[in-house]
Parts: sequence; structure tokens; C-alpha cells
Amino acid sequence: MSDFNKDDYLNDLPDADDLAAAKSSTAGTAASEGGSQPSANMDSAKPEAANASAPSDEGAGAATAATEGETPANAGKDNDSAKSESDSSSSSDDDTLTPLGKAKKEAADYLEALQRERAEFINYRNRATREQERFRQHGIIDVLTALLPALDDIDRIREHSEMDDSFKAVAAKIDKAFEKFGVEKFGEKGETFDPTKHDAILHKPDPNADKETVDTVVEAGYRIGDRVIRAARVVVASPQN
Repeated sequence: MSDFNKDDYLNDLPDADDLAAAKSSTAGTAASEGGSQPSANMDSAKPEAANASAPSDEGAGAATAATEGETPANAGKDNDSAKSESDSSSSSDDDTLTPLGKAKKEAADYLEALQRERAEFINYRNRATREQERFRQHGIIDVLTALLPALDDIDRIREHSEMDDSFKAVAAKIDKAFEKFGVEKFGEKGETFDPTKHDAILHKPDPNADKETVDTVVEAGYRIGDRVIRAARVVVASPQN
């Protein structure tokens, strides 16, 4: 075994400065290697980020297409909503009127309804008036028909005998009463025969007659206006052939 020489061992040890330089160079190498690795990772991550951004662009395109109405379902919904809006706007014209326009339209509706009611009332009043007049005439006709035999007797007395003053006064009052209710007496000797108001009970030839005329009034006729209550019963003188 060789003797240990302390001085030789110490001389063979590396210098402290060399150790520090070597250590620093080793750390820099490690740092450079470590820095290049993250950059590689970042470079590799860029395509992934690009790939990840691609779906977002596609989604944006789909959203844009949906907004522009390219999707059939959305387009149909938009058309239906537009149609419903147009129908509602056409059916509700009053909503577009101003308050003054609405007031004028309401006033026109009330005026039309009032005019219609007034016309209906006038028609009802006229119809009621005609019915009242008809009922009135029916009442007069019933009374006149019941008194016809007495009136015929008065006429015979006038024609064939003398009437005292009291009887003449009563007969005059009866005539005036019937005149008040519109009853008209007709049928006189010598007037032209009219089948619409004369009832011929006998025709006798007359050489002097040039047309059919009333020769004798058996019973006078009565009418109210144009309505004949009873035709005059007469003897007619007819011209000879």
C-alpha cells in the first residue's frame, strides 16, 4: 500500500471556479431544453385550438343561416306568424283608428240604428192607424147594417106620404149622424145604370131610353168611401131593340 500524500490529493481536486462554471452551464442547458419543450407543446396545441375554433365557426354559420330564415322550420313559423298578424290587422280595423275616428264611427252606428228604429216605428204607427180605421169602419158597417130596415122605411114614408115636423127632424138627425161617420147614400131616378153599385131587380123596355137608366129606386144604396155597403136595388129602363 502506497503512502497517502495529502498535498497530491488536494492538487488533483478541481478548482471551485470550474465547478461553478460547469454547474451554471449545466443549468442553462437544462433550461434551454425545458424551454423548447413547452414551445413544442404550444405549437402542437395550436392546431387543436384551431380545430376547437372550427365548430364555433360552424355554429355561428348555422346561427346566421337560422337568422336569415334558411331553416325550413323557422321559415314556416315566421310565415305563419306574419299571416296571423295580417289577419288580425285586417279584422281589427278599429285598432288603427284614432280616438276621434272611433267616436265618429260609433256616432255613425248609433245614427244608423236610430234611423232604422224610427223607420220601424213609423211603419208600425201607419199600420196601427190603418187597422184602427178598418176596425172603425167595421163598427160603422155593423151599426148601419142593423139600421138598414129602419132607414128603408123612412125613405118609403118620405116618398109616399106626408111627414110631420118631428119625424122629419128625427130623420134628418139620423142622416147627419151617418154623414159624420162617412156614410154616403146613393141611388136616384134617372142616373145611368152601373152594375158595380146598382142591383137591377127588373129590366123594363122603354122606347124613349137610349141607354140603361135607373127608373125606380126600390132601396137606396150605402157606401163608405169606395166600399159599397149595400148596392141600390133599382128597376132599370132599357132601350128597345
